[in-house]
Amino acid sequence: MPCMRFHPNRRGPLTAQYFLYFGVMGMQLPFFNLYCYHLGFDAWQIGALQATRSVVLILFSIFWSILADRFQTRRPIYLLCNFASAAMWALFLLTTHFFWMLIITVLYGVFYAPLIAFLEAFAMDALGLDKKRYGRMRAWGSAAFILVVLTLGRMIDAYGVKIILSFILAGSWLQALVALGFPRSDGPQIPAFNRWRDMLNVRVTLFLVCGFLMLVSHGAYYTFYSIHLAELGYGNFFIGMCWAAAVGAEIVVMLFSERIFKKFRYETVLIVSFGAAVLRWTGMWGAESAAVLLMLQVVHAFTYGTFHMTSILYIDMLAPRETKTLGQAVNNAVTYGLGLMTGSFLSGALYQQIGARGLFALSALIAMAGGALFGSHILLRKRWMKVTEKKTFF
Repeated sequence: MPCMRFHPNRRGPLTAQYFLYFGVMGMQLPFFNLYCYHLGFDAWQIGALQATRSVVLILFSIFWSILADRFQTRRPIYLLCNFASAAMWALFLLTTHFFWMLIITVLYGVFYAPLIAFLEAFAMDALGLDKKRYGRMRAWGSAAFILVVLTLGRMIDAYGVKIILSFILAGSWLQALVALGFPRSDGPQIPAFNRWRDMLNVRVTLFLVCGFLMLVSHGAYYTFYSIHLAELGYGNFFIGMCWAAAVGAEIVVMLFSERIFKKFRYETVLIVSFGAAVLRWTGMWGAESAAVLLMLQVVHAFTYGTFHMTSILYIDMLAPRETKTLGQAVNNAVTYGLGLMTGSFLSGALYQQIGARGLFALSALIAMAGGALFGSHILLRKRWMKVTEKKTFF
């Protein structure tokens, strides 16, 4: 299917989906682990829930994406998974027992798994030749996230953390209903069932390894950051402010995404993102004051904002046309799935021994390893290309 310019009639449904998806995430990510903490779950149990969710995301995002590319059913599967995941979340209202919450996490994850990968693939199709404008569309999701965490922090202080379950349920059903207006494909695509091997070339594989390390380094942050702030003596409103500051910085960099990608190569942006992660996690190792904690959250503009945008565009550039959905799914599964799973499990296992500070120091080392590996690959590739050019010339 040839590349086309952005379809104006698709902007509304896509923007609405990003807004609702990340609005729901703004309830889950900062506060669900805090809810489990208030239920009396220990660090191992919280880490196990997070890791289990990540395992399911890995397996089923790829499973659903293979089906979508093989049988050209991306939109029907997207609708099915939206409605089914919303229904599964309602089960969390019925229990506070760890075993049953673990089972529900699996059931929910089966259908929740492919949503973001499918959404990213839809966006790449709709943007066509205007892919560098992706950040402006994605910024609506970040805006929803920041709105939710600021509002919900106050409400949790007033009514208790359990209210997030009902809010997430309502948001999930709204997202499912809005998905009914999601755009259909302009035309048939070539089945990718026999082309997935073409996608896993050296460049893609090495990037996935580095992206995996980047998200492993985020494991302590996503699993224990809110709990760490609570143990430092900060209230839910400040916790919400910290998450909001991070996403606010993320929105700014996304609004300028077109300028960034016109001026810098994808590889350059990725290396800067790795360096920012090392700086951020090292700072969190020693930070206690509110001002410093908020300043470090602004670095999220690079550790998540530029890294996420570039990874979506980088995979879309490298993956064959017939494997775009699978390409986004594999990227999401390896990084936000396997990477966060490993980071969450590692954090849960080590939290009692080394605490949050130790976890952030370890995160800095892991991010440094990812950045060094990616940077080395870029340098070696440039040297190989120069050698190849010389041989061709002579």
